[in-house]
Amino acid sequence: MRPSNTLRRAALALLTTGTLALAPTALADTGHHGAHGPVWRGAWAASPQSATAPFGPNWSQQGFDNQTVRQVVRVTAAGTRTRIELTNRYGTGPLRITGATVARTATGSAVEPGSVRTLRFDHRPSVTIPAGETLLSDAVNLPVEAFEQLTVTLYLADPTGPATFHSFSSATSYRAEGDHRADLSGGAFRETSTSWYFLSGVEVTGGRDTARRDGIVTFGDSITDGLGSTADADNRYPDELAERLAATGRTRAVLNHGISGNEVVNDTTWAGEKAVARFRKDVLTEKGVGTVILLEGINDIGGSGPAFPGGPTPEVSVNQLIEGHRTLIRQAHAHGLKVVGATLTPIKGSFYDTPVNEAKREAFNTWVRTSGAYDAVVDFDRAVADPADPDRILPAYDSGDHIHPGDAGYTAMAGALDLEEL
Repeated sequence: MRPSNTLRRAALALLTTGTLALAPTALADTGHHGAHGPVWRGAWAASPQSATAPFGPNWSQQGFDNQTVRQVVRVTAAGTRTRIELTNRYGTGPLRITGATVARTATGSAVEPGSVRTLRFDHRPSVTIPAGETLLSDAVNLPVEAFEQLTVTLYLADPTGPATFHSFSSATSYRAEGDHRADLSGGAFRETSTSWYFLSGVEVTGGRDTARRDGIVTFGDSITDGLGSTADADNRYPDELAERLAATGRTRAVLNHGISGNEVVNDTTWAGEKAVARFRKDVLTEKGVGTVILLEGINDIGGSGPAFPGGPTPEVSVNQLIEGHRTLIRQAHAHGLKVVGATLTPIKGSFYDTPVNEAKREAFNTWVRTSGAYDAVVDFDRAVADPADPDRILPAYDSGDHIHPGDAGYTAMAGALDLEEL
């Protein structure tokens, strides 16, 4: 990664005041405090999407009714207190959360004894989230370490309607009939899904690192989302980046805001709002973040062809894609974020491989490398390309479809980032 015209970053960290659970007053909070209360930062994230099932059944379109959903996530930041973000961003009506818990993960859908905490919302065990809204739980006294797995369990007694969710989680979620929010074992959770539902974030406070605004958001499409990585192994490139940082003794939160199929300048029926619209909702609301890595555009290039799920999207020129990235850069800089631009990875032999698409990819990558528009650049293209055939992903890095890396490819991408530039 090389620096370009580094811009002055805003020095003012984003602070938020957390509502406290399991404590009658703020005096019971043990987290690090700023001028206006506890200083929170993101520890895990997933970008919300509207209900859809482009590649086979999931639970989003029908939603839930008298069911319990149990979801496992891995945080990349430590803290002494924890709170959960739930979203009804794309709901068609109010979402009733009858009850919820958070616990340390044991194995599969089981949780560790003694770690289960009841989540409250403004001191109440139940909450209704209006359509279009997102909310945070009250804080719970559940200390977590970086790379620890947490299990969030939601009991949904009433029909939810279509569920706001994150389609490709590369992780297993679990469902049971009835109320099993406090179960220690996973025996009742007989159904599984590879999506996350209503869960969009985990935040932590407390500990020596809470006040640092050094979190990193990875923003993009399926190659950021981790499509092609091993399920339940946390081998997406953002996961590998977080582990690489920790190995140097500089643990930093890495928040994944990729959506598989997402485009920079086109909305889609199945892959989320266009990046220039969702960036404000997904990235600029994150707490404790100082850097964003932008890797997106291959779906804008390939999405106008017949291979794109849900039908073709409008054709996007290289200039339109560049202007979309400039828009993202302006939004990020306005909030004091450093922006790392990434080249688009190879597509030869994939469903996007046409002479026109390859010419666009190469032209856009040349702009990324030479424009000076970003604060720094990482060349993911060259990091995973086959030296003997640079337009093709190296076979050892290929998940099998010639466009998405596998675990080794995602490790190589994380290794290409210059940690001093983040």
